[in-house]
Amino acid sequence: MSEQSGIHYIHERSKGANGEVAPVPPEVVRIRETVVAGLGDLLQGALDAVDDSLFELANNCRNNNEQNRYFEAMREIRIKRKGVEREFSEAISAFFVSPPSQTSSDNQPQAIDADNLALVGNDDLEEQVALNAMAGKAKAHFQGQLIQLEARFSQVYKTADGVISNPLAPEHLGQAFIHAIQPMEIQIRERLILLKQFDRYVMSNLGMLLDEANRILVQAGVIPHFRHQGKNTSQSPGRGGKAAGSADSTSASQADAAGESAVFEQIRSMLAHQRSNAGMPQQRSDSRPVYRVSAAELGELLNALPAQNTFDNFGYTGLSEDLSRGEPLTIDLLELMHQLLAQVKRKDGRKAAITEADEDLINLVSMLFDFILDDDNLSAPIQVLISRLQIPILKVVMRDKTFFSHGGHPARRLLNNLARAGIGWSNSDEKSRDKLYNQIHTIVQRILEEFDGDISLFVALHDEFDAFLERENKRSTLVEQRTRESERGRIKSQKAQQTVDTILKEKLARYKLPHTIHTIVVNGWSRVMFLTYLRDEMEHRWNESVKVLDDLIWCLHPHHEDAERDQWVRVVPGLLKTLRAGLEEVSFNSSKLDEMMAQLKHELAEAFRTNAAIETRPEPLVVTPGPAKEDIGEELQDNSISEYMDKIDQIETGSWVEFSLVNGASFRCKLSAIIEEADCFVFVNRMGLKVIEKTRTELAQEMCRGRLTLLEQGALIDRALNAVVGSLRSKAG
Repeated sequence: MSEQSGIHYIHERSKGANGEVAPVPPEVVRIRETVVAGLGDLLQGALDAVDDSLFELANNCRNNNEQNRYFEAMREIRIKRKGVEREFSEAISAFFVSPPSQTSSDNQPQAIDADNLALVGNDDLEEQVALNAMAGKAKAHFQGQLIQLEARFSQVYKTADGVISNPLAPEHLGQAFIHAIQPMEIQIRERLILLKQFDRYVMSNLGMLLDEANRILVQAGVIPHFRHQGKNTSQSPGRGGKAAGSADSTSASQADAAGESAVFEQIRSMLAHQRSNAGMPQQRSDSRPVYRVSAAELGELLNALPAQNTFDNFGYTGLSEDLSRGEPLTIDLLELMHQLLAQVKRKDGRKAAITEADEDLINLVSMLFDFILDDDNLSAPIQVLISRLQIPILKVVMRDKTFFSHGGHPARRLLNNLARAGIGWSNSDEKSRDKLYNQIHTIVQRILEEFDGDISLFVALHDEFDAFLERENKRSTLVEQRTRESERGRIKSQKAQQTVDTILKEKLARYKLPHTIHTIVVNGWSRVMFLTYLRDEMEHRWNESVKVLDDLIWCLHPHHEDAERDQWVRVVPGLLKTLRAGLEEVSFNSSKLDEMMAQLKHELAEAFRTNAAIETRPEPLVVTPGPAKEDIGEELQDNSISEYMDKIDQIETGSWVEFSLVNGASFRCKLSAIIEEADCFVFVNRMGLKVIEKTRTELAQEMCRGRLTLLEQGALIDRALNAVVGSLRSKAG
C-alpha cells in the first residue's frame, strides 16, 4: 500500500534514536482510552448476564448436586470478577503498545486439524472452537471496518516485514478474554457460558468502537480516503494463497460499500446523498451575509431555554406535573434551533446560521428520537419520560459526538438503563406508589432542571440509579425465587396426584377389591404414594410404593401351586409391616388403624385358606373409531402453529413479553421459569409475583393470533442507531 504524506510524523515516532520503542502516538492513545473504556463497559454487561444465566440454571436444576455446582460457579466468578476485568483491560492496553504479530495466515482463527487434535484436551478444544466461532463471526460482520483499520494501523505500526498488525482483531480480543478467565476454577460448561455472553455482549458490539478508531485515524491524516485494492497478483503464491485471493475479492466489495469509517461521517454522507436525491438545498438561502454559529454557541442558546415555564412551541410542560402523562413529546429540533437563531442579533447585520455538520447532527438526534417514540418495546410511561429528554440530549451531542460511538458514554448508559429498568411497566400500573417510577421521574426532572452542559450530572445520576436498581433487584429477585419455588411445588403436587390417580384407576378398573382393602388403598395408601412421589428424587421409594400395591393384589389372587403358596407366606408379613408403617406415616385413620389392619389380615388369610379369587372385572371393549371432527381440527391447528412452536422454544428465562387481551388492554411480564415436566411456562411481573402461566402450545397459539409479542431488551440507543443507519442505507441504495 502506498505511503500517505500526511502520516510520516507517526512513522518517525515509532522508534527512538537508540532503537527502543517510543511512546505511543497521541492518536493511538485516544483510541486506546476509548476502546478500553468501551470494552470495559461491554464486559461488565457480559459478566452480569453470566451471573443471571447461572442463577437461572441453578433454579431450574433437578438435583442438589447440579444446583450447588452452579452456585459455586457464581461465587467463583463474583470473587474473581474484578481481576478478570482488570486483566482484560490491561491486555487490551498492552496491544496498543506492542500489537500482537499477525501474518496472512493469522487472519483466520486458529484451526485445529487431525495432526494436533490429540495434543489438545477436550476442554481446551471446546474453548478453542468457541473462540474460532465468535472471532470468525465478528470478522465477517465487521469486515469493512476491520479492513480499513488494519490498513491504517499498518501505517502507524510499521514493521520490518510490512505485516499488518491490528490491536483490535477479534481473535486477539478473544484470546485476551480467555487468558483473563484462566484463574477461575470452574468447569468447561460454565466457561462456555462465559464465552457465549462475551460473544453476545462484547464481540457483537465492536462496530461502534471500530468506527471510532477509524475516525480518529482519519482526523490524523492516516489514509483519509480509503480505497481497498487486492494483493498484487504477481506475488508468489504461498500457503492458502487461493483462499486469500478469494477473501481479498470479497473484502474489497464489502470495504467499498462500507463508505466512511466513523459513525457520524457515514451518516453525514448518507444524509447528503439523500438531500441531493431529493433535490433539496444543502442550506437555507438568504440574501444577507451569513455567520455560521459554532456548536458551543448553539449549546449556550439551548441552555438559555426556560425549563420551568410552559413553552408550547418547544414542547415543555410544567415540571411540577406528572411528566409521563399524555402522549410522547414530539419536537422539531431543527425548527427549534432556527427559531433560536432568529432571535440572535449581530451588530454587523449578518444572519446567524447553522453549519451543515451541526444541522446533520440535529437531524440525527431527531431521527434517534423518532425511533424511540415509535419503539413498541418501550413501555408507554418510560417512552413519554424519555421523550422529554430530546433537548438535553441535543445539548450533550453538541459538545461530545462520542455519544454515538462510545457505548460507555454517561448519557447513553443512563438512557439505556432507564429503558431497561422500565420495560415491565404497563399503562394500568399504579405509578404514584411505585418507587422505581418515582426514581426515574426524579431523574428526568433533574436533567430538565439542572443540566447545563456538564456531563458529570449524567454520571452522578447513573451511579445513583445503579445503586437504587441493585437494592430493588435484590428484593424482586427474592420474591421471584419464592414464586418459582412455590409454582414448582404446586405443579409437582399436581403431577404427583395425577400419577397416583392414574395408577389406582388402572389397578382398580381390573379388579374388584374387598371393601376394607379398597378403603385402605384409595383413602390411605394413595396418600403414601403421593408423598413418596414428591420425595422420590431424594429417597427413590416411588417404585417400591407401587410394588406394595401390586403385591397386595397378588396376595388376594388364588394360588394353587406349592411354590406360589410358599412365596405368599414369605411376602405377607413384610407386606403388612410396610402397609402399617406407611399408613402411620400419613396418619391414616389412626383411631381405627389397628381394627382395619386386623380386617386386612383376615381378608388375606381367608383368600389364602379358601383359594378364593378376587373378582376380576371384564376387559372393556376397545373400539378404534375414525378421527373425530375435533381431532381433525386440532391437527390442522397444530400445523398452523408449528412455525411458532420453534419461536417459543427460543424464548429464554428472563425474557420480557407483552400479552394483548381481547378487550384491547395489555400487560407485560417476564418468563421466570420453564417447568418441563408439566409443560408450564410461568410469568411474573416486575415485583417477582406470578401473573400468568401457559403451556407451550397455548403460547404458540397466542403468538399466532398476534396476542403475544417478544420484547427486545438490548440497549435502547444501540437499537436506535442501528435502525437509523439501516434506514439511511436503504434510502441511499
